Amino acid sequence: MRKPLIAGNWKMHFTVPEGLEYALQLRRDLEPYSAVVDAVILPPAVMLWEIANALRGCAIEVGAQNAGWEDQGPFTGEISPKMLAGWCHYLLIGHSERRQLFNETDEELNRKLHAGLRHRLKVILAVGETLEEYEAGRTAEVITRQLNAAVYGVELRQATELSVAYEPVWAIGTGKTATPEIAQEAHAFIKSLLDAPVLYGGSVKPENAEELLAQPDVDGALVGGASLEVESFAAICETAARLSRS
Repeated sequence: MRKPLIAGNWKMHFTVPEGLEYALQLRRDLEPYSAVVDAVILPPAVMLWEIANALRGCAIEVGAQNAGWEDQGPFTGEISPKMLAGWCHYLLIGHSERRQLFNETDEELNRKLHAGLRHRLKVILAVGETLEEYEAGRTAEVITRQLNAAVYGVELRQATELSVAYEPVWAIGTGKTATPEIAQEAHAFIKSLLDAPVLYGGSVKPENAEELLAQPDVDGALVGGASLEVESFAAICETAARLSRS
């Protein structure tokens, strides 16, 4: 069994002092699970450096929510994987909010994936279908297209630093959650296309974490709203640790 990966996506929440205080609380509360769970937090870019310093020597790793695909240049407002490399461990790309609200394309995500892997970041690639696509029975089609486009040209030796997050768009921020059976089916399908850890993302909460994480092909979770509260995020990590030990 793979060591479960629990990633907390803070999205656009907290000021820098608030985020720093919260990270220090997590450092204390997640310590008991560090031996059996890989815990990652994804703060807003403005506070990444402060939080990474505060967590130095701690088992909690830090990741960015997004990055550009060039190392440097005239790209106002962007941060590059090169800037993150060496101190920031993870990079999340392809979240549905980036795809939908900021019109990111599969081609752009392919370039971001190559850039992140080139700088030895552990990339979490999010894929998933909308409610309309799900109801039309197009889940496999959408996932196949998104995966094939994103990993085009990636060498197998690089793929060891890649994880996939399956996030049904209809279950993000809505309070809805895919049933464990739906999650398992989608995760198994992704693994038939790519040998990589697959996380479930989509309204993961302490109340549903166990039934989701207990599925054989669910290797962890990409947590949104529940990652903004110490008790909730710690409870999800505790569940992952307990299942990992059993």
